[in-house]
Amino acid sequence: MKVAIGGPLKVAFRPWVEGLENIPDEGPAILASNHLSFSDSFFLPAVLDRKVTFIAKAEYFTTPGVKGRLTAAFFKGVGQLPVDRSGGRGAGEAAIRSGMDVLERGELFGIYPEGTRSPDGRLYRGKPGGLARVALATGAPVIPVAMIDTEKIQPPGKVLPKIMRPGIRIGRPLDFSRYQGMDHDRFVLRAVTDEVMYEIMKLSGQEYVDMYATAAKRQIAEAAKAEKEAEKAAKAALAQAEKEQAKKDEERNDDAARNEGTARNDDAARNDDAAQNEDAARSKDEERP
Repeated sequence: MKVAIGGPLKVAFRPWVEGLENIPDEGPAILASNHLSFSDSFFLPAVLDRKVTFIAKAEYFTTPGVKGRLTAAFFKGVGQLPVDRSGGRGAGEAAIRSGMDVLERGELFGIYPEGTRSPDGRLYRGKPGGLARVALATGAPVIPVAMIDTEKIQPPGKVLPKIMRPGIRIGRPLDFSRYQGMDHDRFVLRAVTDEVMYEIMKLSGQEYVDMYATAAKRQIAEAAKAEKEAEKAAKAALAQAEKEQAKKDEERNDDAARNEGTARNDDAARNDDAAQNEDAARSKDEERP
């Protein structure tokens, strides 16, 4: 499956790669990458000679129907493992255990320290619970990886990719053996994660944001919701103002019509008075000898 998918990807998109020599020919290693697009998990394995396993949402493997079975077969074929992310802390432990199993087999394990795709192309704070714990528990080296321009190929929400060249920069392995046995020290986990994120930042050239991407997504969603509600309120206010203006215009037109009618009646009355006066004057003239 890797050959079946990787070959066409390389032919169609021609990804450029720097630092392939930093991937060991054998033995376990953790590939810690930034995460810009759904396609990251396909382009990175496509350019490597060795198999790399990523963690994927369980929904990709459990969707019913023919499409669901094909999707599950595809993700299994490209070396992704299902993890139920809805289980809170238990889901995180399952992901860590899966990563450790991959490394104990002497294979490559891919992980996105940000925990989710970047919402705006910037690099966000890494989560210390996964990457650092797996690295310290197994002693496997951490290889920083930067995906370049994959968000332009397949932005979030887009199904069909745009044909263009993505880039992949692979950094030198990082050794954290000095922290061996400290995989439950939260300060050590934070330090390890920050060091890896710094190396990814240097490779990718991304702007770094010292907050979690999940929090940024919430802020963006809340801002979009607030903007939508404000737009809705503005439209409602405009509609109300137009309605009130139309009512005022109608009242003015009614007043104008009434005034015009009154004026016509007054004119008619004056004309009648004038006619009567004229008749009276004519009668007087006729009565004179």
